[in-house]
Amino acid sequence: MQNILRTIAFAAVVFFIAGSAGNVFAADASAARIKDIAKVEGVRSNQLVGYGLVVGLPGTGDSNKTIETLNSVVNMLKNFGVSIDSTAVGTSTLKTKNVAAVMVTATLPAFSHAGDNIDFTVSSMGDAKSLTGGVLLQTPLKAGNGQVYAVAQGPIATGGYSTSGGSKNITTVGTASDGAIVEQTVEDSLGQNGTISLSVNNADFSTAARIAGAINSNFGGVASAVSPGRINVSVPAYYRNNIVGFVANLENLPVVPDSPAKVVVNERTGTIVMGGNVSVDEVAIAQGGLSISIDKTTNVYQPAPYSLGKTIVTKNNTTNVKEEKANTVVLGATADVNDVVGALNAVGATPRDIISILQAMKASGALHAELQVI
Repeated sequence: MQNILRTIAFAAVVFFIAGSAGNVFAADASAARIKDIAKVEGVRSNQLVGYGLVVGLPGTGDSNKTIETLNSVVNMLKNFGVSIDSTAVGTSTLKTKNVAAVMVTATLPAFSHAGDNIDFTVSSMGDAKSLTGGVLLQTPLKAGNGQVYAVAQGPIATGGYSTSGGSKNITTVGTASDGAIVEQTVEDSLGQNGTISLSVNNADFSTAARIAGAINSNFGGVASAVSPGRINVSVPAYYRNNIVGFVANLENLPVVPDSPAKVVVNERTGTIVMGGNVSVDEVAIAQGGLSISIDKTTNVYQPAPYSLGKTIVTKNNTTNVKEEKANTVVLGATADVNDVVGALNAVGATPRDIISILQAMKASGALHAELQVI
């Protein structure tokens, strides 16, 4: 136990889950709510995008070289009955330094209704220097099906400032809180056919079976795992008029998720993360090395005063060879991650050495876990 506790302080880069009283546990995973390991299919957000103009900029907008901005200004003014000679586009006649062409993006939450407000983000697509102080003109926001689901308009905040010496933060991207209005109600089809489906976040046969079992234990035989990533659930008759209540009760059921044994190492930072199901076969680990150092020294000999001698320079090379004693530890077959970490600590390995040892153990077939190097 002392070796294991010292491992925590030694590595500062080897992380594992600690149970009560400081013990590391392997298979005793904590139960999680269904809502934390799965989601109801159909309950999803939608991405919206639109093209618009930000006006009112203090000379930090697009230059005359940005043709799309010039054309957009001309077309916008035509909609308001203002006619501009098309020859002005691309010449010095039309100035757009107070205007910037932007792409507007937003996320439409699930079950949004007409009249709801959502946030939006504007991003410069021309050569504008800053969007600070600008106002977005009315911009329709479309979903992937081409339909308009929201309209954005209003002042934007960039969270930075621009000076002649440069910019503080990014000033070519701005946001507006609740600046867009939802125009279409997202259709609610949850449980309309008397069934709902759960999508497992990390598809796994055991996890899917456990979720279905937990649901059936509380609501009868209404759930079936049709794949490692999906569970179909029939809504009980007494919940047909209360789908929200059924889902609320269902998603709070506790389930112990399962996961494959996995070790993740980051060679750049020396970070090692071990899962609780890591096991090893009997294996011997030796760690040591040979260090060689070469010292170069220069000696200068001066002749006696008023003599005819010459200065002599000599170079001496000294080679030092030191072989460190290899530390060897024999690790018996175990199903406990404690012994894996404790054994690696016992050989006095550095985090970099531990990574190499884990790779060698995996290559030898002694480490029964997926080894992922990032």
